[in-house]
Amino acid sequence: MKVSPLTALSPADGRYAGKVGALREYLSEYGLIRFRVLVEVRWLQCLADAPEVTELAPLSSVMKDILNRLADDFSIDDAERVKAIEATTNHDVKAVEYFIREKLGDGEEQRKLHDFLHFACTSEDINNLAYALMLRAARREVLIPRMRSLENRLSSLARQYADVPMMSRTHGQTASPTTTGKEFANVVARLASARGQFADVTILGKFNGAVGNFNAHAVAYPDADWRGISAGFVESLGLEVNRYTTQIEPHDWTAAYAHALIRYNTVLLDLCRDVWGYISLGYFRQKVAEDEVGSSTMPHKVNPIDFENAEGNLGLSTALLGHFAEKLPVSRWQRDLSDSTVQRNFGVAIGYALIAIESAAKGIGKLEIDRPRIAADLDEAWEVLGEAVQTVMRRHGIPEPYEKLKALTRGQAVTRELLIEFVDGLDIPAEERERLKALTPSNYLGYAEKLVSDI
Repeated sequence: MKVSPLTALSPADGRYAGKVGALREYLSEYGLIRFRVLVEVRWLQCLADAPEVTELAPLSSVMKDILNRLADDFSIDDAERVKAIEATTNHDVKAVEYFIREKLGDGEEQRKLHDFLHFACTSEDINNLAYALMLRAARREVLIPRMRSLENRLSSLARQYADVPMMSRTHGQTASPTTTGKEFANVVARLASARGQFADVTILGKFNGAVGNFNAHAVAYPDADWRGISAGFVESLGLEVNRYTTQIEPHDWTAAYAHALIRYNTVLLDLCRDVWGYISLGYFRQKVAEDEVGSSTMPHKVNPIDFENAEGNLGLSTALLGHFAEKLPVSRWQRDLSDSTVQRNFGVAIGYALIAIESAAKGIGKLEIDRPRIAADLDEAWEVLGEAVQTVMRRHGIPEPYEKLKALTRGQAVTRELLIEFVDGLDIPAEERERLKALTPSNYLGYAEKLVSDI
């Protein structure tokens, strides 16, 4: 059967392929092979610069250009050639070594380099750095910009609706009013915090041989400072060195990366469910696409599908990320291979997160506030002023203020007139009575509008 989006096993590469395209360069198998080639080439160049490795000597300018082009201009055709070699070697990293050797050719200078390709390396030296570079690029080039873009949309709504009074609901019941903008501002603050924690996860790399002790290095060149050479190499790739490892980098930073992204997913999921609820209450309408169908049988419906789509994909992303965080840091003794197949699914987990971010952003862009509906809801909830009245009563020493307001408001329809009658009977200063009588559900907002200005 022909491979196409229609025959893809994963919706990330099928139905939602258009939403995850930005990740393909980094988190696909092509991306993995490309970063493997980059690591192998940069290590060869690093060895050539090490004074102890006299057999290599400084590279000629021509050879430097050849090696740089190998890494910088790596193409899909190149990746396919690596896969063809792998079909023979049955080893993916060794296929990269043979590919580079093939590309270098057999000139005099090239032949000197052949034996120093993959010098003193275990496959995991190459792989852990390749995955580190992949996840760093996906975070920096795709996820963080998309997260910022979503926050900007929400910040715009927060400012736009900063002064629009809205009923709060705690435990699903009417509660002290807020503003629509303040509720968006809450989410902006949470998402920005989660994004910051995700961005701050330190990405580590190791390059210390078969079991992390530089065994072969120390035998081949006993006078070389391999710890310093290795650290300099890892840092030259923009990564931080993990000096204490077995054959594998222990994946603790990967777990932190996954957990940080889970926290971001959780905040976004909370937003999607809340907006879904506000649409259900009628606080928001959704802009209608003329030819779009909301229901196959009920033509009036405009469903909140973008938020539902985001919710489902966030669940998938979080489930996979949770598995990464629990599984990857656990390895039998110095190495087992169970992490390898799991790591190949980074693109799937991050892809679902990206689909969710894009869906949520699309849904946010379709929202239209229904001010009359929100105002009508508030106007029917004068009981929410009970908090204000009993708090002023406390200030002026009136006994059992909470209990008195509870008897007046709980489980009963409270009108403006009933509340004013109650306030008129309070033994408090006249100016306090007038201030309480001037309150309405629409102006009992505290600092809600001012808080938005800090976002």
